[in-house]
Amino acid sequence: MATDGVGPATYTGSMTEAHSAAGSRTYYMQGARFDELTLTVPLSADPADSRTIDVFARIITREGGEHLPYLVFLQGGPGNEANRVTLNPANPSWVNVALERYRLVMLDQRGTGRSTPVSDAILTTGSAEEVAEYMSHLRADGIVRDAEALREELGATGENWNLLGQSFGGFTTLHYLTVHPESLHRVFLTGGLSAVGHSADDVYSLTYKKMRWLSENFYRHFPEDRAKMADLVKRAEQGELTLPSGEVVSPSRLRSAGHGLGMDNGWIQLHQLLELDPHTNAFRYDLQSIMPFDGRNPIYYVMHESSYADGVVTGWSAQRTYPDAFAEDPTLFTGEHVFPEWSRTVPAFQPWAEVTEQLAHWEWPALYSADALEASGAEGAAAVYFHDAYVPLEYSLETASHLPGVKLYITSTHEHSGLRTSDGAVLRYLFELAEDKRYR
Repeated sequence: MATDGVGPATYTGSMTEAHSAAGSRTYYMQGARFDELTLTVPLSADPADSRTIDVFARIITREGGEHLPYLVFLQGGPGNEANRVTLNPANPSWVNVALERYRLVMLDQRGTGRSTPVSDAILTTGSAEEVAEYMSHLRADGIVRDAEALREELGATGENWNLLGQSFGGFTTLHYLTVHPESLHRVFLTGGLSAVGHSADDVYSLTYKKMRWLSENFYRHFPEDRAKMADLVKRAEQGELTLPSGEVVSPSRLRSAGHGLGMDNGWIQLHQLLELDPHTNAFRYDLQSIMPFDGRNPIYYVMHESSYADGVVTGWSAQRTYPDAFAEDPTLFTGEHVFPEWSRTVPAFQPWAEVTEQLAHWEWPALYSADALEASGAEGAAAVYFHDAYVPLEYSLETASHLPGVKLYITSTHEHSGLRTSDGAVLRYLFELAEDKRYR
């Protein structure tokens, strides 16, 4: 296949009827080779549907690693593109660990980055129902079809095609194992063993309990911050907190700043925020930066609950399962919970209100099968974070029971962000655990 003249592409194989190569480019930087590949693939699984999208991947190969197997990184989200990597110290530390053993495939999941990204412009292309129908194809099942098209284009087989799934990427990995286990050699999951056979209500009910514990633990360390948070909630109720974006912060949006408590260093940012005078620019900008949902990636808010929709209608699950304890104590923080009122109060979400409501009542198909997972013969390793605020330990262990060949690393040393904040230690341990023959 043609390149831009910098060098030959690393992939081999011919185009199939299911997809075609839209472009490729190769370049070298900091001692590594970067191959960029764009495929045109079907939007949906319906053969009668002629709509297509582009899917972009960047393949990184260290010097001397041309014959290493592939490791496909599936990013957390939904709605986030893959990391942009230049092999400098600012990059996620796990990247160099991965390159010791693999050629790293950084896939922009459909709807993100350079894979026909979703932006506000899509709202002008049709009715709310039509846009919602388009968005319904951007879930894990579509991402797996894209990864399969990429695998075929690269000429990769199950002997050299491996996955690293972070959080939502782990959910996608579970679907991959459900429908195409034959394509995979090893799988590595970090905070990504999603609930199988449970409703979104079950998941959100449990994550509220996790966030209550994390909130109380935070206040045990910083008791003076509780009164500060109570004061801020009162200010939000009176419409006195305004962000640089123009958003008048509601109490529920303010409490979502606790999302960071599920990350290794999030408690530091939250405490530093609460130290600031709420009348200052510093407070306004810092609050805006640490709230988990914004307008940069609309998918993250608009489709977040669909991540837990294994054959169910979510119907604003986080709102419906809101605990009495959180209603009674406004200083308790929420985490990765989304609320319908935000489509009225957050300027970036207001244009998406009708589409979001459509998707909240969408009848989502099932993604996983416990029987298929057990029959998959999957091998690899998974990091399970004991206090995980987003992917509860209890359901992760239950799902792991369907994957006896996937060894577990259960830790309280790191939170959900352990892959990127452990200086590569989490991923290295998973690799070594998967290779340790004593536990086979």
